[in-house]
Amino acid sequence: MAHSEKNLNFVLGQKPARKMLYPIGIQDFEKIRKDGFVYVDKTDLVYKLAKKGGYYFLSRPRRFGKSLLVSTMEAYFSGKKELFDGLAIADLEKDWIQYPVLRFDLTGKSYAAAADLQDHLDKQLAILENRYGIKKEYDSVDVRFQCVIEAAYEKTGRRVVILIDEYDKPIVDNLVNDELADVFRRQLQGFYSVMKAKDGFIQFGFLTGVTKIGKLSVFSGLNNLKDISMDARYTDICGISEKDLKKYFAESVKELADANQMPEEVCYAELARWYDGYRFCENTPGMYNPFSLLNTFDNLKFREYWFQTGTPSFLVRFLSAGHYDLNDVSGIKVSPLGLSGVNSIRPNAITLLYQAGYLTIRDYDRFIDRYTLDYPNKEVEDGFVDALSEFYTPVIRNQSSLSVDKFVEDIRTGNVEMLMRRFTAFFADMDYQIMGNDELYFQNTMYVMLKMIGQQVQVERHTSNGRIDVLIQTDKYVYILELKRDKNPDDALDQIEEKGYDWPFLADDRKVFKIGANFSTKNHRLENWKVAQ
Repeated sequence: MAHSEKNLNFVLGQKPARKMLYPIGIQDFEKIRKDGFVYVDKTDLVYKLAKKGGYYFLSRPRRFGKSLLVSTMEAYFSGKKELFDGLAIADLEKDWIQYPVLRFDLTGKSYAAAADLQDHLDKQLAILENRYGIKKEYDSVDVRFQCVIEAAYEKTGRRVVILIDEYDKPIVDNLVNDELADVFRRQLQGFYSVMKAKDGFIQFGFLTGVTKIGKLSVFSGLNNLKDISMDARYTDICGISEKDLKKYFAESVKELADANQMPEEVCYAELARWYDGYRFCENTPGMYNPFSLLNTFDNLKFREYWFQTGTPSFLVRFLSAGHYDLNDVSGIKVSPLGLSGVNSIRPNAITLLYQAGYLTIRDYDRFIDRYTLDYPNKEVEDGFVDALSEFYTPVIRNQSSLSVDKFVEDIRTGNVEMLMRRFTAFFADMDYQIMGNDELYFQNTMYVMLKMIGQQVQVERHTSNGRIDVLIQTDKYVYILELKRDKNPDDALDQIEEKGYDWPFLADDRKVFKIGANFSTKNHRLENWKVAQ
């Protein structure tokens, strides 16, 4: 962590003269340094990559600091030594060579038509052509890219540095539009292949993105691209670690704790519960989402800041289009190759959820070579369930009688009859024109519903051979709910008895409700149910 001279008192360990400035939404390294915003120092890793040379690729979730990292590299390779005073790289770098830097940014635009990518690259190439005195003679962005590389090398006498931020955005924007995604994939392949053709003119290349979609097809000519996304040596190149938090944000945590009337140790625990937990390699410390963390310090409130900047609607559409069972999300085990998705033109749902930051590495079993994935923290799980609810349970949002609070009230008061009537009304009001696969849609709807309820009461949900068992516990009541499809509720109650689902609660003081219910796939509703005590 380091600051400009305006924050020198903080660097020296003295009490800051004014409130710390958090660079929320600011991704320009020079502006952060000159205007006195707090900056988490990752420049030792920048130096390490720069001295190795070559081409690198880094995948991280959105709002995780990728653009700021690229901006930091741009300033470093441009030789702006004065911006790095007090940072780790100031003691490492002795030469400060000024390289010609070609930076391309694919963010800040929605790619909805085939011409959008061409237009966006055209504008950025025009700026570089003007910088190096090139007269535009070709329409092809590929050829113009080659000309810019050659001109920059000839004019400066130094090899160029190429930085590309969010290389995959045109494809990510069109995950459910295969035709347009394929158009962008071919365009990007031609553009990026220039780097291989002009390798002798290039000193360093660095590309970032959310995913590794079509990595091999997009970079088919760039076979020396090194992926550092899951490299333990660079796991904290973006984001904020626990060490960073305690060493450099101690005053921020104290202020947050005071504002929320909680002890500091509780505040640290809450920050971890809300925003920590991202792991990009096994046996490495968790990372905090920097955007959410800085917003929390600035607003002095725990909120879902990451999701406020954009819900994962593209992921919800992708999951529903692929008829994916949401029960398979949390706790799933995947191979390293499956997690990277390097051979996929179109990734599977789990690969995409991991790369986009909605799942993270929870554990690694080296004997079977499998990662266990889970939601990284409260913000992600709650926000993702909320996004899913817009698709699977819109009726909850639109009717007060079917709100989550009403379900929770029934559960807490032991009103099992009203609870089941409310469940019946809920499924009766669903729009089944969008269902597709009835059974899968029913499973996913129940998953989202119980996740929403589970934010306020304890819910454990188990699946077996397509059957859904639900266990809901409060301080006074236990609900054991077995759901069957196109069968008699007595069959469900018999299974509860045969499996002994109620055995753990026989000596419990709480009241136990055993509920058997039947869902009709023909009529799309809960047709009948029975309660035993």
